[in-house]
Amino acid sequence: MIADSHCHFFSEGFFRLLGKGLVGEMADAAIELPKRLGWEPPGSNTALANRWVSALDTAGVSRAVLIASVPGDEASVADAVASQPERIRGAFMVNPASPDALDRTNRAFGDGSLSMACLFPAMHHVAIDDPRAVAIVEAARTHRRAVFVHCGVLSVGVRGKLGLPSPFDLRLGDPLAVAAVAVRYPDVTFVIPHFGAGFFRETLMAARAAANIVLDTSSSNGWIGTHPHLTLKDVFARALDVVGATRLIFGSDSSFFPRGWQRGIYENQLEVLTELGSSADERHAILHGNFERVFPKIAD
Repeated sequence: MIADSHCHFFSEGFFRLLGKGLVGEMADAAIELPKRLGWEPPGSNTALANRWVSALDTAGVSRAVLIASVPGDEASVADAVASQPERIRGAFMVNPASPDALDRTNRAFGDGSLSMACLFPAMHHVAIDDPRAVAIVEAARTHRRAVFVHCGVLSVGVRGKLGLPSPFDLRLGDPLAVAAVAVRYPDVTFVIPHFGAGFFRETLMAARAAANIVLDTSSSNGWIGTHPHLTLKDVFARALDVVGATRLIFGSDSSFFPRGWQRGIYENQLEVLTELGSSADERHAILHGNFERVFPKIAD
């Protein structure tokens, strides 16, 4: 069984928020920007949710987390969850520097029934231990939801393809800062994606310090290129040794159509786990079981 903890929901709202100033007043960014990128336009939130479920069915994936990938688009993925509650869990990017960030977070967790808030300290220039970010963590604790914190290398492909600037401060993406907050909120699950995206040693240190940190295995993990002689097999071996299978959670980082769900990411990771001699129970935990624990269905 497969469950995917990391996919992006590139909705009409996503393109309209991202495309402010990129298209003329008479153009619809939800149509124009996908055309520029060579992607399919998303259609309505329900239509896109159904498109995702069709792709998951084809791939044999039971459930997936879909992330609203620009601040302010949480309602789009909330629509997706409402239309496909058995198959989709919702997550949303939040910028703690926005004056309405906390109100939007509480609504997303409450009325929107979303499962995880996603913080990007390097993108939004707000450290994870900044009181504004800590307020988001406290909201997650109140609602019993997870917090995703992007660390390390941050490259947003769609921004680059559209020529948008990316003035990120990578110094703020330190996993050790996540650990400093996580130990204060032991009942909140913190998800660090991409094995820390270049801060691998620091991510393992953080996870060892805080047992409520789990590591998302998503994407091709191209950050490995910054570590001489390190391979994906080495990464999995070291992560299994330090945190164990119960704290690794599979993700693909799939995003747009027509490409759809990235089977190659799954196949590469499964091959590595098999080569390492992982047990059937360990593979089940990473590829499916841990997802069910971290992202349970939100009660009606």
